[in-house]
Amino acid sequence: MELAFVKMHGLGNDFVVIDDRAEELDFSPEAVEWFCDRNFGIGADGLMLVRPATVDTADFSWWFRNNDGSIAEMCGNGIRCFAKYVVDHGLVPVDQDVVRVETAIGVLTIEVTRDENGLLALATVDMGEPILDPPAIPTTLSPVSGEAIVQVPFETEFGTVEVTCVSMGNPHCVIFVEDAEDAPVHELGPVIETDPAFPRKTNVEFAEVVDSEHIRLRVWERGVGETLACGTGACATTVAAVLCGLVNRDVTVELPGGELQISWAQDGRVLMTGPAEEVFSGELVIEDDAEDE
Repeated sequence: MELAFVKMHGLGNDFVVIDDRAEELDFSPEAVEWFCDRNFGIGADGLMLVRPATVDTADFSWWFRNNDGSIAEMCGNGIRCFAKYVVDHGLVPVDQDVVRVETAIGVLTIEVTRDENGLLALATVDMGEPILDPPAIPTTLSPVSGEAIVQVPFETEFGTVEVTCVSMGNPHCVIFVEDAEDAPVHELGPVIETDPAFPRKTNVEFAEVVDSEHIRLRVWERGVGETLACGTGACATTVAAVLCGLVNRDVTVELPGGELQISWAQDGRVLMTGPAEEVFSGELVIEDDAEDE
């Protein structure tokens, strides 16, 4: 069979996108790893399938996996790429500026800003309210005070760090550093990601607060490693920084791949605005049963 795909990225966080509205595909973790392998496959941080919605409140649903084949409950850069795919490929009416996508954490609403050619230029995603309850994140860490994990000392083989934990539908552990560029992302990131304190593993953010409206950020993504950008990580870091009294509720988050605008609104919902790009498209010829292997 011939399988059409599109390679996309959101600030360098890249994905393979496949139209599976016919619901004919079912890839094993090993198949996902092959798609995402940068030497033997297409190369990406994740794989997503566009599928029909199963609820009346959504336009589409998505099937999403990290590049190690594991399930990701949410991906902020991925959801913007998903929106750009369905808009730019004519799956959304030209006069429709809101796309609703059914995900593992519920239906997310994406407000679309189009360019002069009707293509998606920016996407503003309503990421919902952050989860601060430790068991729901999930983490076994206990608060120092109050009910949230805010600046709690955490012992690692590299010493003690203070962590703030937030879920944006997926778990995040935020560490504030003096200089994001010099942060021990590749040393400390995988240690914290797989620590027993995080039953479903965790994403790890290394955040430098530049001023009250600007954060520099590097992210060690669960199941992926360091990526050029992480949308949910930018959202979780903004929430953490507000909880710590370090920033205002409207922040520019600067990542290696570019900038996102994050707003933690007074109603508790987090809004993320950023671009998405299509890199190239192609076709693969695969065996009819290869998707099941």
